[in-house]
Amino acid sequence: MQFGIFSVGDITPDPTTGRAPSEHERIKALVTIAEHAEQVGLDVFAVGEHHNPPFVPSAMTTLLGWIAARTSRLTVSTSIAHITTNDPVRMAEDYAMLQHLSDGRVDLVLGRGNDGRLYPWFGQDPRRGVELTVENYQLLRRLWDEEVVDWQGEFRTPLQGFTSTPRPLDGVPPFVWHGSIRTPQVAEIAAYFGDGYFANNIFWPKEHYIRLITLYRERYAHYGHGAPEQAIVGLGGQVFMRRNSQDAVREFRPYFDNAPVYGHGPSLEEFTRQTPLTVGSPEQVIEKTLTFQEFFGDYQRQMFLMDHAGLPLKTVLEQLDLLGEEVVPVLREEFEARRAAGVPSDPPSHAARVAARAQAAAPVDGAADGALA
Repeated sequence: MQFGIFSVGDITPDPTTGRAPSEHERIKALVTIAEHAEQVGLDVFAVGEHHNPPFVPSAMTTLLGWIAARTSRLTVSTSIAHITTNDPVRMAEDYAMLQHLSDGRVDLVLGRGNDGRLYPWFGQDPRRGVELTVENYQLLRRLWDEEVVDWQGEFRTPLQGFTSTPRPLDGVPPFVWHGSIRTPQVAEIAAYFGDGYFANNIFWPKEHYIRLITLYRERYAHYGHGAPEQAIVGLGGQVFMRRNSQDAVREFRPYFDNAPVYGHGPSLEEFTRQTPLTVGSPEQVIEKTLTFQEFFGDYQRQMFLMDHAGLPLKTVLEQLDLLGEEVVPVLREEFEARRAAGVPSDPPSHAARVAARAQAAAPVDGAADGALA
């Protein structure tokens, strides 16, 4: 099973000092966090695309390419990349280039984003989000899967005899997850194409995500990709740890209360009861995270948000140390011990997908002889 961290790249003043990092400091901190994630044994670093303050991750493949160059094992990913407002041609080229530079250590989570203001900035209508998602992803798939593409759709100019370059590494495009907080149609798209489904699993009670993940699993099987329990699922989560739970609550409270996303709303205690947020000891994080398997079934990737709300870089790195040294080893062992037979333990790697493509293309034993008979 894969474990990693994802960031929204916010610039938030530290409520205990009043100081906010500069854009330069925050961007460099994201690289440091990713490098440290690999050092403590995590598998994935992901960052979400944003184009407005107080967030800095706008040039996704630039940032992820730099991180890939400074690491050797880490999978770099998005959480999310906007399939609605990015040009599919540009995405096909950018992420194929990143795939080559990272030697296949890349996948991506696609989604609509959660800020409707984004659409007019890129010349699109926020009321057409689902239609944009469907059309743009269909084109992206064709650009990766086909050497020469003729295309005419509703939201961009037609293509005639177009070849996207570079071609995907080894003829196999990056693995795609479809990320969603609330939209059933996104689960349907993921199921139709046999892609992964990533449930953010941060802000809402478990019942909400149970419905979305169950829908995805059922439709995955309906489209003939395998049994429902074989569908590829990823989950988000958020934790803050100290070895003593009271210390964790006391230290994290001012950051929670002033967070740009959920601050000034429910209390920390209410939020931890109603959502996956865990603030406490490593043992408490392990205990709560293991319940995700009970609620959602066996899954393949667990991501944690750890650098939000103005937390100092030093604190984030300390959190990663606890996660990598005390939490993830136990979770790996426990999740695998509980995993049902025949259920994938990891998302498809680049090497596995290349091998599957070669196997699918190989002639069936005796087929050549039969053709000559």
